Amino acid sequence: MIQLIKKLGFTQDLLYILGFASVGASIAIWNAKKGDDDAHAERFGIFVGLWAPTFFAIANGLASDRSAGSQS
Repeated sequence: MIQLIKKLGFTQDLLYILGFASVGASIAIWNAKKGDDDAHAERFGIFVGLWAPTFFAIANGLASDRSAGSQS
């Protein structure tokens, strides 16, 4: 799977940026409540915030794959 992610052009740095962007977007969405539908903004903010650990985990997977390849 890591090889596929590399072939798609994702780098470790890009994935870390996406993780931090997810946190920022989550906060922005949480605060962008419109009208009486506060619950929707809160749920969507939490949903977007949950992407961050996935991006960070994939970035760490790319890092460990890179270090494993250099030892061979």
